[in-house]
Amino acid sequence: MSLRVIRTALVSSMLALWCLLAGMATAHEVLPSIADMTETDGRLVFDVEANLESFVSGIDLTEVSDTNEADEADRYDALRALPPEELEAQFREFWPEMARRITIEAGGERLVPELDAVEIPETGNVELVRPASLSFSVALPPGAETVRMGWDRTFGTLVLRQMGVEEPYDGYLEAGATSDEIRLAGGDRAGPWQTFVNYIPVGFDHIVPLGLDHILFVLGLFFLSTRLGPLLWQVSAFTLAHTITLALAALGYVRISPDIVEPLIAASIVFVAVENMFSKGLSPWRPVVIFGFGLLHGLGFASVLGEFGLPPGTFVPALIGFNIGVELGQLAVIAVVFVFVYLAVRVDQGDPDVPLASGFYVVTGGALAVLSYLALTGTGVWGGSLMEEIPVWVFIVPTTLLMALCLASVLLRDQIDAYRRIVSIPASAGIAVIGLWWFIERVFL
Repeated sequence: MSLRVIRTALVSSMLALWCLLAGMATAHEVLPSIADMTETDGRLVFDVEANLESFVSGIDLTEVSDTNEADEADRYDALRALPPEELEAQFREFWPEMARRITIEAGGERLVPELDAVEIPETGNVELVRPASLSFSVALPPGAETVRMGWDRTFGTLVLRQMGVEEPYDGYLEAGATSDEIRLAGGDRAGPWQTFVNYIPVGFDHIVPLGLDHILFVLGLFFLSTRLGPLLWQVSAFTLAHTITLALAALGYVRISPDIVEPLIAASIVFVAVENMFSKGLSPWRPVVIFGFGLLHGLGFASVLGEFGLPPGTFVPALIGFNIGVELGQLAVIAVVFVFVYLAVRVDQGDPDVPLASGFYVVTGGALAVLSYLALTGTGVWGGSLMEEIPVWVFIVPTTLLMALCLASVLLRDQIDAYRRIVSIPASAGIAVIGLWWFIERVFL
């Protein structure tokens, strides 16, 4: 089999994988639940916005970023189609099980919550998340001054907000986490520094692993050129732009419907990827276009913050921390991909140490291929999830194919622009395929 045939096979595999990944990105997104905690007449009341169908169907929200990835997806979809009264009946039947998996501790006692009310919107577009509201409460023991709250990890992330007191507690509890002791009289609001630190991982998490569309956009910037200058110009323009709109939207000065923003974000992915395929360097207009797309992505980040809000007393530190987390996530994506393609780029630029590059890609690619097989077949820990939110194979399999493309570019180094033709263009084509599918899905499906 000739090297050209191998190259063609690798490119086809990469495109097929991108199509598969595009199909995973549906509107069944896993969102955090939001609980407002208020003390009223000796009772502690929790008003919660959550996706009840995911609870009733038994989906482990730490294992998926999209409900279609779960084994219980059919059950979930059936619940999504139920009218409100039927879903409420099924949730009330499930409630005793859920109550046992909610942790509320006060006055040295473990308290069992009582369900007070359930409100479910009418059945609409079953492809969209239907957030419902439930209210449960506990009777506080006499003399209780503090409370701790959390719930089972399978229920996913919980945003817990204390209401009706001075300097209220505001926490972002990762799946399975329980809050620190919260004073019922208030006074546990995190200071500016602590808020800043707390929101950095929140921003990072919404790039890696949850922000697949933002990841692909950043990779589109990366694959334009192997030189540092074009990448710095693009990333700088993108960072400045999304910082502006993230701040304006979070402050309430800009509001644009996600129905408009999300398709345009998908279109931005298509643009940068397609331009990579036809341009060998940074065009005069590209930084300006990237700035415009950055404004859109900032609105996308703001929609994430809008799901659970920012603490009003420490708004600025939280916003800055979230934005820094986003930047760290983007830099992490670029750094990882750069490490993997570095030797292929060096060989393409005339580095004579071909055996080193070939050996690296054979060994690394072989190891990743084994891990890909284990992940796809559900074997051992590699069949689970990465960072408790997304399947491992989503990251390992594309990296394996990238290693194969880099190896092919090393072996075919005598061709003109081997790295660009064998690695950059196929990767960009795959990114464009996903962006196009997302655009069609977000506009028409």
